[in-house]
Amino acid sequence: MRDLKKDFPNALSYQRFVYIMEYALMPLVIFLSGLKGRETGLYYVDSTSIEVCHIKREKSHKVFKGLATKGKNSMGWFFGFKLHLVINNFGEIMSCSLSKANVDDRKPVPKLVESLKGWLFGDKGYLGQAFMEKLKEQSIELFTKVKKNMAKKEMSTSQKFFLSKRGLVETVIDQLKNICQIEHSRHRKPANAFVNLIAGLIAYCFKPRKPSINLRQLGGYGDCAYAKLTLLKVKAQYG
Repeated sequence: MRDLKKDFPNALSYQRFVYIMEYALMPLVIFLSGLKGRETGLYYVDSTSIEVCHIKREKSHKVFKGLATKGKNSMGWFFGFKLHLVINNFGEIMSCSLSKANVDDRKPVPKLVESLKGWLFGDKGYLGQAFMEKLKEQSIELFTKVKKNMAKKEMSTSQKFFLSKRGLVETVIDQLKNICQIEHSRHRKPANAFVNLIAGLIAYCFKPRKPSINLRQLGGYGDCAYAKLTLLKVKAQYG
């Protein structure tokens, strides 16, 4: 930045930028809400950890004291928050929310999908008959794999295909963390961390190429006719 000082004489110092960046939080949240993806009737849901420090430093951490909590995911214990995400089959973000690390993955979902209709695919963490019935009342049909001691749910070829592509949402999360840098542990205040998170989500929305599902694989039709018919059926069913 020093080398470009003559080109940007009025640029803020790093310290000043860190001090005022929290004022961008609300405008960024509003801007993100306007970048919602296309309503296709095919959606994926997942959550991921947003760590604020290493789990071994949770007792001495001060910046997020009283806000961050201890939670557990497939990788073990972590200290921070959870980002809940719903995307469509084109890898576009439909909705998202941030919760404490110890919140059940299912709790934010009804709010996240309240304006959506169609099929929703998730992992075994979203199992629950009462939960699935609640989503059905909102015109959302949830599909997950089942545990070994549970009866298998009857699914069509199309539903099995889209469930097998659930890794799409994990790929999106990987890009959010490793390309858009939504997670790091050097924040000086909570508001700045939230600005960084929202800015990362916005940056992802502007990516020209996002991970998506190749619908040509569905049914093996080169002209994608079967895939298009499936999408039309889903949209017609849920209006």
